[in-house]
Amino acid sequence: MRGPKGEAASSVLRLVTPANIYSFDQRCRVTAIAKAVAAGVLETDARLSINFLPNAVYSPKACIQLTLQTAAKTGFPADRLIFEFTENEQMGDPSHVTAIIETYRQIGFRTALDDFGAGYANLSLLARFRPDFIKLDMDLLRGIDADSTRQHIVEAVVGLAKNLGLGVVAEGIESAGELATVRQLGINLAQGYFLAKPAFEKLPEVRIA
Repeated sequence: MRGPKGEAASSVLRLVTPANIYSFDQRCRVTAIAKAVAAGVLETDARLSINFLPNAVYSPKACIQLTLQTAAKTGFPADRLIFEFTENEQMGDPSHVTAIIETYRQIGFRTALDDFGAGYANLSLLARFRPDFIKLDMDLLRGIDADSTRQHIVEAVVGLAKNLGLGVVAEGIESAGELATVRQLGINLAQGYFLAKPAFEKLPEVRIA
């Protein structure tokens, strides 16, 4: 995310208020899908992950309509869209978030719990929301190739995810050693600067390691 003149995402997010959060969330979804298609994502087997704001969704079925229309218009398959949420988002009513996730799942969208391992409530959220993926926080993975304690923790999380039928994504991979270690621990999905740096309005160049 960037401002109209290339400003950092933080300068945009600080302008989001309760009065405009719905329109902001909707515009982000539509723009993300349209830009990804324009960049050629449909010519690959990649999925598109979109962060969503639970507090911006007043009615799951009503608020998803524009996203569905955009996906249909651009030919973007529903099962290649992943909606991410994090415990850092304010969740006044957890049952509302559950309803959102269930609605998305019925449509064919996937959901992911972002920054897993960064806070105190992750296990509680995992039990309540049952996402399709968990994304391990980069702080948990930093230097994991030389840290046996982190390796044991991640190995346990991967085992838990496997038992629950969840996919696991390693975030913030910055070295060949980190990538090799998470692979050895059973993680086949990863993101980070070592693999690809963010690109503006184009698909990033991905390192095949």
